[in-house]
Amino acid sequence: MMRHFIKGLLGVVGAFVCAGVALAQGGVAGSNEVQSINVAQQAGAVVIKLGMKQPLSAVPASFSVANPARVAIDFPATTNATGRNSQSFNEGGLRSVNFVQTPEKMRLVLNLGQAMTHDLRIDDGALLVTLTPSAAQTSPAAQQVTHFAPQTGAAGHAIRDIGFRRGKDGEARITVDLSDASTGIDIRQSGSSLLVDFAKTALPEHLRKRMDVTDFATPVTSYSATQQGDAARLSISPKGLWEHNAYQTDTQFVIEVKPVIENPNKLVQGSRGGYQGEKLSLNFQNVDVRRLLQVIGEFTGMNVVVSDTVGGSLTLILKDVPWDQALDIILQQRGLDMRKNGNVILIAPREEIATKEKLEFESRQQIGDLEPLRSESFQLNYHKAKAVFDFLKNKDQTILSKRGSVIVDERTNKLFVNDTPGRLDDLRRLITEIDIPVRQVLIEARIVEASDSFSKDLGVRLGWNMAGDNESAYRVGNTGPVRGNIITGGSLANTGYQTGQIVTQPNFATDSLNVNLPANPRSGRAGALSFVLFNSARSQFLNLEISALEADGRGKVVSSPRVVTADQVEAIIEQGVEIPYQQATSSGATSVSFKKANLALKVKPHITPDGKVTLSVDVNKDTPNTRVQTGVIAIDTKHVKTEVLVENGGTVVIGGIYQQEQRESTARIPVLGEIPYLGWLFRNTQRIDDKSELLVFITPRIISDSMAIR
Repeated sequence: MMRHFIKGLLGVVGAFVCAGVALAQGGVAGSNEVQSINVAQQAGAVVIKLGMKQPLSAVPASFSVANPARVAIDFPATTNATGRNSQSFNEGGLRSVNFVQTPEKMRLVLNLGQAMTHDLRIDDGALLVTLTPSAAQTSPAAQQVTHFAPQTGAAGHAIRDIGFRRGKDGEARITVDLSDASTGIDIRQSGSSLLVDFAKTALPEHLRKRMDVTDFATPVTSYSATQQGDAARLSISPKGLWEHNAYQTDTQFVIEVKPVIENPNKLVQGSRGGYQGEKLSLNFQNVDVRRLLQVIGEFTGMNVVVSDTVGGSLTLILKDVPWDQALDIILQQRGLDMRKNGNVILIAPREEIATKEKLEFESRQQIGDLEPLRSESFQLNYHKAKAVFDFLKNKDQTILSKRGSVIVDERTNKLFVNDTPGRLDDLRRLITEIDIPVRQVLIEARIVEASDSFSKDLGVRLGWNMAGDNESAYRVGNTGPVRGNIITGGSLANTGYQTGQIVTQPNFATDSLNVNLPANPRSGRAGALSFVLFNSARSQFLNLEISALEADGRGKVVSSPRVVTADQVEAIIEQGVEIPYQQATSSGATSVSFKKANLALKVKPHITPDGKVTLSVDVNKDTPNTRVQTGVIAIDTKHVKTEVLVENGGTVVIGGIYQQEQRESTARIPVLGEIPYLGWLFRNTQRIDDKSELLVFITPRIISDSMAIR
């Protein structure tokens, strides 16, 4: 853009007459001359004195350019009489001056070494130009460098890693892991490349390489990392229209290069708000609007077409404003509007542009109603032609014109369309976008069911028996039952036999229990410890049995269903059994029916534009309940239904069911079971602690062409 402006300064041939600037010599071309030019420094400012052949009656028009720093002064009907078209001074911020002559004016260009403000005044007929350094003095090279992060430490720094990935909006995201957050970073654009310099930073040998990232479909085609002395440099090569953004979080530096979609109605392309054009300064008094638009056209190097209805004058004083903002101000002040097509800008009154566009739209509509129709066939490879046919036959569609018609052949999957050439082109673009191979997703699910059970049972059986002499006689060989003895201890059967109520002779060794509270485990057999104390002389004995069981069990059931499905197509996979059961019919008879107890996975994937996968998942885990003995079908069901967003190849836990059962029960003999220490001989204790947990893991993987081949 600047080279076009320089060409305009060196070789302008058009006429340029500033309205409101009076000629000192009565309006005759070439009657005034610049006879001398003197430069001096005064109090930090540069003063330029131009000696004129005839005194000036008004200050000439002027404007300035910020990058590169220049000031242009236009003298109407004036020639250069100094004998030189270019002179070098190198005084303060002034480097040189150039004289550019045209038939109607002479332009004096002041080439500056830095941005400076200028002031013009007339002193005894001569023109004094005062150049003062601006508040923000920056060199041309420094203006192109963005000091992202100044260096805060004198010690050396290092780059640990460099990564690249594609963002969700198609931007290239390059991440640099730094050794510390105090690294100095400078960003600048050099030609078509973007350079990022890390001051006093060491780059490891394995990171010094060039990476081709064209396959990521971002504005960046490649990037390379090199060591430049004691600094590290990251060179990024974008393509097309782009803009960059950089930020840093702790030790991670991120630079994003975003694509810019060209808007034909915007003067400067880019998604950032505000005006983005190069800055310039304008100082015009009562200047013709058409001439002012010509100055902006020369500065930008763009072609400006101004309607004949544009007129009037304008007084404008702008300092260091973007050129697109200056143009917007001019258009707003005069009620004008513009349309941009490539590098051509059309400027006209708003009403005139609106009327032309309306007439153009009406003309297109009339052409569409009169344009001859043409037939064309469309072969669809991946999409169903019937679905496209149903869409085109919809009365609300806008692809086909009112005169258009469409026929579908489902056997060959073709569409036959009869419409205008413009509508056929639109339909062709539509089919090109939708008739693409459907991407597929492999979904792996892991259903883990873990259980941990613990039970502890403790019980006691205690008996004491004391028989009389007759019972002792019985034990030594007497045949008849002995009655009338006092039985101390023994069970109900033993006591009934001794009193004559029960005829069957009991086993006195095992039926002499006063306390009968053995352990009652849920499964298995309890361990028992028993002993007998007896006195054969007195026919007395004491039975004691202690039974206990402690069970600890762990189990895990892993189910891993897998299914492959297309994008946005629901897939179902299930495995299990069908349990038969009898069911009464309306006639009173019975029939056999079946009930499913399956492991089922229903999933519907959706691949997002940034390469992630949205899953609608329905997982069902059924298990027959064999503990129910009522004659009906009982099924334990665990069900999870959700929708999640997962990265490609990532794993997510979509659900978990945790269940814990704790129970403690005690059976004891009143009063005796509450005696301290001895009470455990008269009670039974059971403690249960069961835990179970169900977890569902989902891992989606997008199947690429290379994966499908393997």
